[in-house]
Amino acid sequence: MTSLHTRAGAVREAAHAAPRRRRTGRWTAAAFLAPLIIYMIVFYAYPLYRNIDLSLHDYTPRAFIQGNPEFTGLANYRAILSDDTFLRALRNTAVFTLASIAAQYLIGLALAVFFHRNFRLSGVLRALFLVPWLLPLIVSASTWSWLLNSDNGIVNAALQAFGIGQINWLTSPDTALLAVTVANIWLGVPFNLVILYAGLQNIPGDLYEAAGLDGAGPWQRFTRITFPLLRPVTLITLLLGLIYTLKVVDIIWIMTRGGPADASTTLAIWSYREAFGTGQPDFSPAAAVGNLLILIAFVAGLVHVRLQREETA
Repeated sequence: MTSLHTRAGAVREAAHAAPRRRRTGRWTAAAFLAPLIIYMIVFYAYPLYRNIDLSLHDYTPRAFIQGNPEFTGLANYRAILSDDTFLRALRNTAVFTLASIAAQYLIGLALAVFFHRNFRLSGVLRALFLVPWLLPLIVSASTWSWLLNSDNGIVNAALQAFGIGQINWLTSPDTALLAVTVANIWLGVPFNLVILYAGLQNIPGDLYEAAGLDGAGPWQRFTRITFPLLRPVTLITLLLGLIYTLKVVDIIWIMTRGGPADASTTLAIWSYREAFGTGQPDFSPAAAVGNLLILIAFVAGLVHVRLQREETA
């Protein structure tokens, strides 16, 4: 009998302890999740809400101080879509973004494959290629402005040595977008190199050995092994490159301020200029343009998720 009572007591104690353990586990999980949730609310949800609120009201500096902006609905969106600058900024954004991420990826991939062979001094050279990524953007942009200066820039000096006349890289509508795109490509190559090189490190060397025994050449090994197995890394690299490039402001603003005649004005530059660049802030149209950029990035994210699901299906 004593044994039966003891067992019954143990069962009752275990039954009471199980809910307590579950509650403790829930509180522990909540404690771990709380910092992430707070971070997401403070740095993502609230700024997004605030940006939408700005775009739906007429926020002038006086309205900011008095706190009584006029509700305008979608008027700011209609205004920017009908503005002459919109189509030009949209075209420049598309050219700047697509050219940048394509060149950054191709150059980064070529360098990653090159350094994957682990020859002598490869580590030192890889570190040197990271310099553009580590420099402050104001330093990089100022350096490119000096290199492409029309009168005393080193690029024009080198071209003149080959008999090519002066090119107004930053002050001509024909070359301003090209100039800032080249500078942005230079800045983004190290990021692509690091990510793609890490992806190459995860490809088993046995596959290359087997392909070599089967008589596959370097190009066949690249197209049949390297590139297909890098696809997941490629997708995330291109997505991050797209999101980063869409919001580039500093390099363009320092080099050309979006000029001349809006020749290098992107949607991000247009938004920044409306809010801070004219001396007469117009925050609501700037927020509306910013929301269009968020929408483009969101659509790109959905496409990435769809491709990832197809990859793992």
